Amino acid sequence: MSRERFVGLIHEICDVVGLPDAEYIVETQALEIEGFDVRLDHHENDPDSIYVCFHYGTVTAGRTLVVFRLMLEANLLIYAQDQAQLCLDSDTGSIVLLVRVVMGNDVTGEYLADVFAHYAEHGRYWQNNILASGDEMFEGIAAGNFMWLRA
Repeated sequence: MSRERFVGLIHEICDVVGLPDAEYIVETQALEIEGFDVRLDHHENDPDSIYVCFHYGTVTAGRTLVVFRLMLEANLLIYAQDQAQLCLDSDTGSIVLLVRVVMGNDVTGEYLADVFAHYAEHGRYWQNNILASGDEMFEGIAAGNFMWLRA
């Protein structure tokens, strides 16, 4: 696999979701998926993979430690099986989900569009239930009153 496969998949994604300027996406390696900023990367030291980086939003001051704990639990219980990792961008305070997708023969633009939609749903959950939650709800989550990790 190579850079050409990466570029081809970007063109396929653009065709599937109706983005008219695939060359711009190839050049910037960035797009917006359901309101989330997403970066697409390809690295020479891992030529068979595409890396998808979702930016879910910024953690409110005073909540970082609890959110960090929730991210760790999510990484261990949910994302490890998907070759995905939740991270905290130390420069911006933003939660970032990094997903590694092996560009096998079964990976198409339609498959990647489904992956993007799946992780955008996760992002909405993080935004609505953790990042933008009121203090009472957040304190309940912090106390362990959450069901999403137990599913």
